[in-house]
Amino acid sequence: MKHNFWTIGQITICLILLAGCNASEPFPLSEPGPHQFGTQYGFKFTDSGREDREISLYIWYPAVLAEGTESSKYNFDAEPDMSGAPYPVILSSAKVGMYFGPHLASHGFVVVGVDGQDSKDHWGNWLIDYPLDQVFALEQVAKNPPDGLQGMIDTDHAGATGYSFDGYNALALSGARVDPEFYQSQCAVAVPGDPRPEEWYIDYVCNIEGGWDEFVNNAGSQITNSLDGLWQPLTDPRVRASLPMAPEGAWLFGDRGLAAVDRPILIIAATADDINYYDLEAVYIYENLGVTEKSMISFIDQDHMMIMNDEQLKVMKHLAAAFFGYHLQNKQDYEKFFSEEYISRQDDLAWGVYAGE
Repeated sequence: MKHNFWTIGQITICLILLAGCNASEPFPLSEPGPHQFGTQYGFKFTDSGREDREISLYIWYPAVLAEGTESSKYNFDAEPDMSGAPYPVILSSAKVGMYFGPHLASHGFVVVGVDGQDSKDHWGNWLIDYPLDQVFALEQVAKNPPDGLQGMIDTDHAGATGYSFDGYNALALSGARVDPEFYQSQCAVAVPGDPRPEEWYIDYVCNIEGGWDEFVNNAGSQITNSLDGLWQPLTDPRVRASLPMAPEGAWLFGDRGLAAVDRPILIIAATADDINYYDLEAVYIYENLGVTEKSMISFIDQDHMMIMNDEQLKVMKHLAAAFFGYHLQNKQDYEKFFSEEYISRQDDLAWGVYAGE
């Protein structure tokens, strides 16, 4: 008599081959990497080119813990692990770095997070300030690495990642350019619709803090002047790959501004996102990206706060380690871990735009 269940041997083979099974496959890079991690914070730099704007940083890095020391949530000031240095750098806000910094550091990255960056009640000057803060942070750790971290950071191979408002930052650092004409035209005709955009979204996007003129003045002529009507990109050529998660910014960049993206990019999106709407933001952004090396992975039936779900966060950590490992560490075998073939075998993920069952 045959029984309709898997034997231990079949399950083992399934896990080893990572193919041919109906169940979702594991996410091996969601596990900590070969390094311990350390955290340093309180590094402050002054940007004299922007009215002495002060930038404060958190930095997560591969570390060696003292014998007998157990890893904690932070491992403040742990001894740097120079065994694989220099390590590629990942830029983000410190807020998002709290979620991804220790994990990416364990996989051989240095994560530089700008402190004080957070979501706001409306779009405003932060749309320009935050990406420029991260570019400035990259320049400072290149020229003036914090004490103890000299030789640790490979700033010539940088990536950018972020979630929600910080997903906008990562999108800006991928080369997207502001299209003021598109933004103003969208806001001029925007009305609450069914089901989107809703009134709160229009208010958040279009009632820009301080007004449009202040926004333009804050950006400055070096950014706003151009021959094609698009503002200059808010990035640095050392940023070689970008991973925006649940991003926003579609109305600010428009199709022309998104077409300017010129480096590999992976969009992570939640199909039931009730804040940065899936179709209005993530899908529009993905479909209009100009770069050929682009991908989107959709988390089916997840909402905007999926980052607070440990299981979904594990998947995002896996994807981040795989994507940046491939593009910044030359780990060619990591490509399979965020490929269409791999994602299509996962029960709760979809490759590209999710069209429903």
